[in-house]
Amino acid sequence: MNNIFSYFVPKDKKFFPLFESASANLVAMSVLIKKLVNTDDLKVREPIHREIEELEHRGDEITHQIYLELSKTFITPFDREDIHTLATALDDVADYIHGSSNRILLYNVHESTDAIRKLADLVGQGCVDVDKAIKELKNLKNVRIIADSCVRINSIENQADYVFDKAIGDLFDYEDDAKVILKYKEVLNGLETATDRCEDVANVLETILVKNA
Repeated sequence: MNNIFSYFVPKDKKFFPLFESASANLVAMSVLIKKLVNTDDLKVREPIHREIEELEHRGDEITHQIYLELSKTFITPFDREDIHTLATALDDVADYIHGSSNRILLYNVHESTDAIRKLADLVGQGCVDVDKAIKELKNLKNVRIIADSCVRINSIENQADYVFDKAIGDLFDYEDDAKVILKYKEVLNGLETATDRCEDVANVLETILVKNA
């Protein structure tokens, strides 16, 4: 089976370039969300948000293209279900980055907290490792790089859980305005969930490694 897999993988000209475009798109979005939370200037934030929105639409287009190719392709480089699940997981990361940006603007969260900035940074780290792993998927010669990235993504998600829980605890301890608590909780939750979705990507990649080891 490994020989058969190796025979087909190098010939694929459809899925791997699309996956790499999707992961590169996530890195670009994560850079922008970090810029957005590190400025309190609304005039600067709005164009950054529009860029994030455009990239999210681009991610949707890539995802739909993967689904389309999946429906037309008889022989795929790995399990069809895993291709579909990986495409969906990558798209989910983009959705939550965009959703976090959306909430910051719509809820008028004018001032970013240390926790928001830290979570945005963790999202960025997760997306970089997703991109590293996806780039190695096309030949599976450097399985260790993929596995190491998955381990780091899992660690990043654990860090994000801690940052989120502590930030919510601090809100309840030091903030009396229920509206403010709700606003910040929603933004924090969106960013933390983006790291969860990065972990989903890592889980799919690990599944692919196990099936094709």
